[in-house]
Amino acid sequence: MERHRFLRVCLGLGTVRLAGCSATAPVVGDDEAFEVVKSEAEWLELLTYAEYLVLFGGTTEFPFSSPLLSEHRVGTYICKACLLPLFPASTKYETGTGWPSFWDAIDGGLRFRPDFELGERRTEYHCRRCGGHQGHVFDDGPRPTSKRYCNNGLALLFVPSDEPLPPLRT
Repeated sequence: MERHRFLRVCLGLGTVRLAGCSATAPVVGDDEAFEVVKSEAEWLELLTYAEYLVLFGGTTEFPFSSPLLSEHRVGTYICKACLLPLFPASTKYETGTGWPSFWDAIDGGLRFRPDFELGERRTEYHCRRCGGHQGHVFDDGPRPTSKRYCNNGLALLFVPSDEPLPPLRT
């Protein structure tokens, strides 16, 4: 059993793997290097263990567990690991799925790769700077993009528009 899954089971952390529908999105190769690279110990100085498991272990938080579901202010959602802006709050919408969802992302913030872990093709997306797992994108969202970026709340921070964005982590 992989170390992060073993620890998740032993510690009873609220993360699960859940199925989704297939999606088509541009796929960026995994051979590209990330701008921000840290050891597990360095990330754990900045993140909780549950956040680390989602961002760098690829786990999924329990549905309806994120306080970001009830966030409706104007602002920006940023990667919790490296603080890169990923989603404008104006693209957030209610899906009833239990995870914060967006119909569009900030240009250049995400990288995509195919995910076959559940036996079907899905498209996983990551922060382009640190590689932190954010969620999966599906083709069942609203117009104009028809996309649903289904994101883990543990992988995001919300910054209201009346506050400055924090400097990017290096």
